[in-house]
Amino acid sequence: MIKEIQLRVNLVEERKENILLYKASKQLGVTRTEISAVKVLRKSIDARKKDIIFNYKVAVYINEKIPEKSDYIFEYKDVSKAKEIHIIGFGPAGMYAALRCIELGYKPIVLERGKNVQDRRRDLKAINQDHFVNEDSNYCFGEGGAGTYSDGKLYTRSLKRGDVRRIFENLVFHGATEQILVDAHPHIGTNKLPKIIENIRENIIKYGGEIHFDSRVTDFKIKNNKLHAIQLQNGTEMTVNSVILATGHSARDIYELLHKKEIALKAKSFAMGVRVEHPQEIIDQIQYHCSGERDELLPAAAYSLVHQVNNRGVYSFCMCPGGFIVPAATANGEVVVNGMSPSRRNNKFANSGIVVELDIDRDFKKYEKFGPLKGLEFQKDLEKIAFFAGGRTQTAPAQRLVDFVDGKLSPELNDTSYQPGLKSAPLHSLLPKIIGSRLRKGFTAFGQKMHGYHTNEANIIGVESRTSSPVNIPRKDSLEHPEIEGLFPCGEGGGYAGGIVSAAMDGERCAEAAIANF
Repeated sequence: MIKEIQLRVNLVEERKENILLYKASKQLGVTRTEISAVKVLRKSIDARKKDIIFNYKVAVYINEKIPEKSDYIFEYKDVSKAKEIHIIGFGPAGMYAALRCIELGYKPIVLERGKNVQDRRRDLKAINQDHFVNEDSNYCFGEGGAGTYSDGKLYTRSLKRGDVRRIFENLVFHGATEQILVDAHPHIGTNKLPKIIENIRENIIKYGGEIHFDSRVTDFKIKNNKLHAIQLQNGTEMTVNSVILATGHSARDIYELLHKKEIALKAKSFAMGVRVEHPQEIIDQIQYHCSGERDELLPAAAYSLVHQVNNRGVYSFCMCPGGFIVPAATANGEVVVNGMSPSRRNNKFANSGIVVELDIDRDFKKYEKFGPLKGLEFQKDLEKIAFFAGGRTQTAPAQRLVDFVDGKLSPELNDTSYQPGLKSAPLHSLLPKIIGSRLRKGFTAFGQKMHGYHTNEANIIGVESRTSSPVNIPRKDSLEHPEIEGLFPCGEGGGYAGGIVSAAMDGERCAEAAIANF
């Protein structure tokens, strides 16, 4: 017999050996010897009150053995001589499109503009230390996409888009810890994710797929509204039947190419703002109601904040406890910041994007001449402002939090995890009013919700501009572009996902659709 039950364990009880077994036997009215195993299905922490509670969902096996194998089986077959599906981009959407193609007996040909995970490291070092951005290999472009060196958070609200558990199980199949199957907010960590991505790559090649790095697509050859070939930067032209376009939210050259060829695009609402960085100890003390260091059983505390300002949401985005802020620019002449955390989340800082919802129909009147690319051009301009304000390097403009809210230039800044460095700048006046004024009111409200959050021990760092794509590449119910036969827009770049898991699920769906197109 198997029973699924909920258990609540306080901080004192959490230290006790076999506490879940004890509580399960007591709740179900059976002896502990009758219970073969207690399997944790989900674990979360409720720290809203002073007494911190660990919430468990468990499966209790009564006089029955726990299964040794997962319910999910991934069977890959040799597709070296099978029909080909071309995939542009090797982020989560592209990776899982390729894996799904192999499962269904088709050969994926992956074209990735960037480098593999090992070679990417040199280009990330160049950004951080030399302030030089390789436009094809950076924190956004390269094997694994933007998520590879930007945290590996797996939390998603896209529960209706596909089988979330299947993606998690597949990550475990390729080397991720089984803890991601349990945690309410699962996270792999930027130090662990590259190896998992290597394993996925090796599996794709092992079963006959192809992955070509340093292969930027520069043109689409279209005849009678059908995609016939794609051209690479080196001049190579490849004949294609079905193409999954999984280039990510920062592949601006792809949007510009499609627009130039008069292929339908749509401007899309998105969000922009800043990164805020606090000492992790401050966030721990607020969230765990403690005066000193957090208890060793508790992870680095996270937070989630939202507030309405003038009918727009101001909210935290991609919160990274125990993390780092990294330079996420994809070209020289711009400054973009993002956040990440290692698997142990043991850095001394906590950072989060704090962003403002932007309305594509109301906020970009000055950019109407750019048509569907108006949001993208607004993004570019703000990133250029950050570049000049930071001193024309990857040094980022920054301000202490209270100074930002009060509209005062900070005479000095706090320590930071951002390797290229910070420069004091009046972000309160540099940011457009639609963003800056709302952020200032939002931070004031957040300080009222989290006492101690509104402090000059925190830095505001600009700009957080790549939260999602400012462009949507439309598609029909069949997931094919409404005008171009054989083109399947996919993942974050198409405007259909917002993270690793939702992008992976969309990649699988697009693979199935592209195969149906045969």
